[in-house]
Amino acid sequence: MNLFREKYPPFLGSETGNVPPGKALFHVIPVPFEKSVSYGTGTRRGPSAILRASQQLELFDGHSVPAENGIHTTGPVRCSGPTAGVLDRITRACSAALAHSAIPVILGGEHSVTCGVMPAFTGRGIQFGVVQFDAHADLRDSYEGDRYSHASAMKRVVDLGIPLFQIGIRSLSPGEQEFRKSLPVPGIDAEDLFKNGLPAKVLPDDFPGDIYVTFDIDALSPSLVPATGTPEPGGLDWYTAMALVERICAEREIIGFDLVELAPQKNHHASDFTAARLIYNTMGMISRKHAL
Repeated sequence: MNLFREKYPPFLGSETGNVPPGKALFHVIPVPFEKSVSYGTGTRRGPSAILRASQQLELFDGHSVPAENGIHTTGPVRCSGPTAGVLDRITRACSAALAHSAIPVILGGEHSVTCGVMPAFTGRGIQFGVVQFDAHADLRDSYEGDRYSHASAMKRVVDLGIPLFQIGIRSLSPGEQEFRKSLPVPGIDAEDLFKNGLPAKVLPDDFPGDIYVTFDIDALSPSLVPATGTPEPGGLDWYTAMALVERICAEREIIGFDLVELAPQKNHHASDFTAARLIYNTMGMISRKHAL
């Protein structure tokens, strides 16, 4: 078996193979869904690009070896047909991970895949909040007539009554800004981080103890990751993003996370590898907390 030629090789399979699901803390679930993108295209190729790039990761992440906790990679979720069916298949894939007491790690695909993850947790009666890293608010009730557009993903989360905290936002419509104020939706926008630096404490005291992190790759600066459909200037640098994830992990329990909106570019591997490294580093932060 040549992992470098497979379209969906196991995450870090070059080092660990594919750990059986019952022995893995992390279940990586590829979701190559792309339907509502409204500018650049290519998010359907994101999951396979991340998995291939992960073959080049070192096992040691600078602090520990997260892979020692086991990483299982499932087959890709089938993304053909109506959106409702795709979201249901995402829910079932995440529910299977939770049945193994694993942490689901979803590789998108466009940001609407997060909508399919939420019922896997709410259906089990889990009370949790969502922390969103993103350049865009994604709080439109619909976009171009689609309520499950990538631009509406977080509005669907809020509609479920799930608390939301936003990090890195720097592009939103007037309606989204009004909605954020009226609810209100707390957060730390990119300009706030630039002017004020990292806060000592990220999340509000009343935010849930269990959290799901959704990381749109365009939260990062396009100078770091240009391979995304709607890049915005002024994004997070690498160490700021990692420090924020680490502080959130210290403050709360991360019960699942996703990385979405990578749109790979031919002969440009840096963005793919950065996405894979971000995922592995996040696994490391979670693993070290579990070891305490």
